[in-house]
Amino acid sequence: MKLLRYGACGRERPGILGPDGVIRDLSGAIGDLAGATVSLSSLGALEAVALEQLPEVEGNVRIGACLADAPNLHCIGLNYRQHAMETGLKIPVEPILFSKATSSISGPYDPVVIPKDSEKTDWECELGVVIGRDVEHISEAVALEAVSGYLVFNDVSERAFQIERSGQWVKGKSAPTFAPIGPFLVTADEVPDPQNLGMWLTVNGDERQRSNTSDMIFSVAEIISYMSRFMRLRAGDVIATGTPAGVGLGMKPPQYLKPGDVMALGIDGLGEQRQDVVAYGARASA
Repeated sequence: MKLLRYGACGRERPGILGPDGVIRDLSGAIGDLAGATVSLSSLGALEAVALEQLPEVEGNVRIGACLADAPNLHCIGLNYRQHAMETGLKIPVEPILFSKATSSISGPYDPVVIPKDSEKTDWECELGVVIGRDVEHISEAVALEAVSGYLVFNDVSERAFQIERSGQWVKGKSAPTFAPIGPFLVTADEVPDPQNLGMWLTVNGDERQRSNTSDMIFSVAEIISYMSRFMRLRAGDVIATGTPAGVGLGMKPPQYLKPGDVMALGIDGLGEQRQDVVAYGARASA
């Protein structure tokens, strides 16, 4: 299933994209897509719903973030071999964990706002993983069984806030609109191998990232198992699994986003995003 949320910002309704390309309203069958609503048990119950009996969504509607919220936005740093090499850093021996504020979630086509006093806002196309049930100390062998779905995640980052200021990376990762997700939450049954997904990102039509999840240092299953040793992963949690080479920080000289730029990105089978970059203070729909 390809699940989504449609409608004006703050008034989105859950929907599903049918194989015919028609969006149908799910609000009579399920609550808004977040937390327990995107658990494995909740999404499993949708399999009994007759798609053709759901009302069609008419017109050219806005597609919002595919999740209304998340208990946690977990992230993995330096998880692609080529990306680690472009930064000049050593290959990690364990996954590098950090977080983003959940208030950074925005829609896949909503503007990305450069934060106040930012000079180094950067792009990062990533595979997002949605946890489908609460887990602790889960083995790598069965870790993917705890996944309810996958999504496109743009881990927008402010490098000066992240690297040049003291403290943790979260400061450079959490500005409003810094986590465009979607357009779809694609259920796990439609992604048989999360370690073989092509991914790409362009800025103003120029290709910046082109890779495959096979370049990950730690697989999705390894990440879930590893994280579950230290915390309880909750249904609805999102894990952004790292970005491939081609970020602005890694260019020579580095290049960063500016107002008027346009990002586009996508992952095989999960859909595409497009964001206009706007200055702080500009009105955003996210």
